[in-house]
Amino acid sequence: MDTGKELEQLNRIESKVSKLITRYHQAQEALEKAHQEIRELQTVIHQKDEEIKNFQNQDNIAKIVNTIAADAANATELKLKINEYIREIDKCIAYLRD
Repeated sequence: MDTGKELEQLNRIESKVSKLITRYHQAQEALEKAHQEIRELQTVIHQKDEEIKNFQNQDNIAKIVNTIAADAANATELKLKINEYIREIDKCIAYLRD
C-alpha cells in the first residue's frame, strides 16, 4: 500500500474527528445554556404564581371586608388586620418549609 495515501486518509479522519469534537462541545454548551434558561424561567413562573396568589388573596380579603364591615373606617381597619394575619401565617409556613 501507498503510505502517502494512508497518511492523507488518516489526516482527513483526524480533521473530521476534530470537527466532530468541536461540534460536540458547542452542542454541550448550547444545551447547558438551554438548561440554565429553563431553570430561570421556572423561577420566574414560580414568582408569578406567587404574585397571582397574593392578588387573589387581596381580592378575597377585600370581598370579605366589604361583606363584614359596615362602614369604610371599619373596613380599612379590618383589611389591615387580616393582611397582618396573613403575613404572619406566611412567615410560619416559610419557617416550617425550612
